Amino acid sequence: QVQLVESGGGLVQAGGSLRLSCAASGISRSINVMGWSRQAPGKQRELVAVITRGGTTTYADSVKDRFTISRDNGKNTVALQMNSLKPEDTGVYYCNLNFAFGERNYWGQGTQVTVSS
Repeated sequence: QVQLVESGGGLVQAGGSLRLSCAASGISRSINVMGWSRQAPGKQRELVAVITRGGTTTYADSVKDRFTISRDNGKNTVALQMNSLKPEDTGVYYCNLNFAFGERNYWGQGTQVTVSS
């Protein structure tokens, strides 16, 4: 059974940094894409960043040049380094993965990030 566990969330002042980590277990095949999404109160979940197995990355415009996604294929982990945080970055951050294009996404339970002004 695939499980994802996020860690690293917390409370930080605007301009600060946080590093989120996500570990996947129950993996029996090669992971295609891993990523991070977030959901602010009263808003829909939005994509933050994704990374392919080969290392190609895509970011939401709102986080470009501030966030960096990385992964360790051997350990089935993905991380999100968040710098220059803004209050609008506040939300629950979820990691996800899929094994192939068109297949379902697996999600973690989320970790809270709160940025105070």
